[in-house]
Amino acid sequence: MKFINIGFGNMVASDRVITIVSPDSAPIKRLIQDAKDAGRVIDVSCGRRTRAVIITDSEHVILSAIQAETIANRLDSEIDGEDIEE
Repeated sequence: MKFINIGFGNMVASDRVITIVSPDSAPIKRLIQDAKDAGRVIDVSCGRRTRAVIITDSEHVILSAIQAETIANRLDSEIDGEDIEE
C-alpha cells in the first residue's frame, strides 16, 4: 500500500483516493457539510484554510491545507514510480 503526504505529516492511502477537488464551489461545500453531519469528515488542515478536498472510496471527506494540484502531482508521481518498479 502506497501513501501520499497531504500536509503536516498526514498521509492517505493512494489507492483509496477517488477524487481531489477545490473547495470553492457550492456543490463541494454542500458535500462537506453533509459529510460533517454524517461524521465522515477528516480535517487535517491544522486550522489553516482548506485548499483541497479529498474524497475516498469509503465516502470519507478529507480536508487539506495543501493545494489540490500539489496533491494530484504527488499522487501522479507515486503512480509513475510504481509503474517503474514493476
